[in-house]
Amino acid sequence: MRLIVGLGNPNKLYKKTFHNAGFMVVDLFAKNNKLKLNKNKCKAKIAIADNYILCEPQTYMNLSGDSVLELKKYFKVKNEDILIILDDIDLKKGDIRFRINGSAGTHNGLRDILAKVGETPRLRIGIGRNEGDLAEYVLSDIDCESKVLIDSAIEKAQDVISKFIEGDM
Repeated sequence: MRLIVGLGNPNKLYKKTFHNAGFMVVDLFAKNNKLKLNKNKCKAKIAIADNYILCEPQTYMNLSGDSVLELKKYFKVKNEDILIILDDIDLKKGDIRFRINGSAGTHNGLRDILAKVGETPRLRIGIGRNEGDLAEYVLSDIDCESKVLIDSAIEKAQDVISKFIEGDM
């Protein structure tokens, strides 16, 4: 069983923000596979398929580790079978990067997961960086110009998730 975790913030206010790129990736994967994230378990919205679970923690970004740890224990999933999908300001908008391990960088949600769960594979969605306040930027709505690039990254991420589920990554 694989656990696919998209990071974001649960409030509708954040739905179209850069920081919710992980939710957007999981939402599209669920739609493409005719799944609905309509079950609540372990502080997350989940959808269960034959060999994987999609989830979106509902704990707010900086406490994502609470939900992921509960899901890991409940479904008895090994760390190497958990894929964390998150936004990354250090990647160019539209780029994606899969890694088995590494640092959390500037991402507090991943930092919380690493502290509470340990190392897991992760898929970073590039959202770029602006010159202003970091928190203000990641919590701002994705502008039209950026949306094309972010949507492209979300599309590219679908193949990575499929390969991860099949054990090809």
